[in-house]
Amino acid sequence: MQFQQLQYFVAVAETRHFTRAADLVHVAQPSLSQQIKALERELGADLFLRARGNITLTDAGEALLPLARRILADADTARHEVQELVQLRQGRVRLGATPSVCTGLLPDVLRAFHDRYPGIQLLIEEGGSHDLVRELARGALDLALVVLPLPTPSPALTTVELLREDLVVVSSPEAPHPGGNRRTVRIADLEGERLVMFRHGYDLRELTVAACRAEGFEPDFAVEGGEMDAVLGFVRAGLGVAVVPRMVAARSGRGLRVTPLARPGLHRTIALAHRSDVAPPRAARELQRMLLER
Repeated sequence: MQFQQLQYFVAVAETRHFTRAADLVHVAQPSLSQQIKALERELGADLFLRARGNITLTDAGEALLPLARRILADADTARHEVQELVQLRQGRVRLGATPSVCTGLLPDVLRAFHDRYPGIQLLIEEGGSHDLVRELARGALDLALVVLPLPTPSPALTTVELLREDLVVVSSPEAPHPGGNRRTVRIADLEGERLVMFRHGYDLRELTVAACRAEGFEPDFAVEGGEMDAVLGFVRAGLGVAVVPRMVAARSGRGLRVTPLARPGLHRTIALAHRSDVAPPRAARELQRMLLER
């Protein structure tokens, strides 16, 4: 008994027509009929009653049909499981993230993922949340780490909150302490301070500027337009202070003074997003699991 013969048998049983069954399984009708006859010889019983314009199952055919369907379903399951395993040995994951998340959250998780699945290629795209949402929507990314709330709510995306992170003030140790010598800095203390500011479209820029305006002043920029590494470098050089995520500050190494913001402080929420209408590939789902369990 051959697997292909069972496929042909089920096709005829479901269509009750040899020609339509042949079209369904993409084979010539004479070849299908020959395989069905070979299967009947193998089993020693007719499977169909053939009358002009009327194909019905015999008792033997009725007995074989649920078993054949189960065998075919098990074969599909086996094929799917093997393909899933193959996807974890080779392939790629396209992950988008804001630059600050790339600096703070991702290195440890990506190292663990690469150690476990060295055959998976990791493609990382940095950008603001607005850009990453657009790339997700057009299918250019499998997953994205974005800052909530999204700049434009999208019903086509599913988001899962990953973490809520404090923001801190970083400054050069050689520069005067922002806000005096207190252990914390208030947003109001940033009035009169020269700020090193991120480029337009950066989530941290909008958050910091909005917090300053809520305290009744317009922030004064010493330098603006940088990415995360540039901003930290300018702060080390003493050009000004910056508001950055705590994880970024912790990873930034020596050459920076880190001061918490006084309560209620500033926070941001990082979420993992993917398209709602398309399931991420197996490798992307595994990276998603590791991010959520980190």
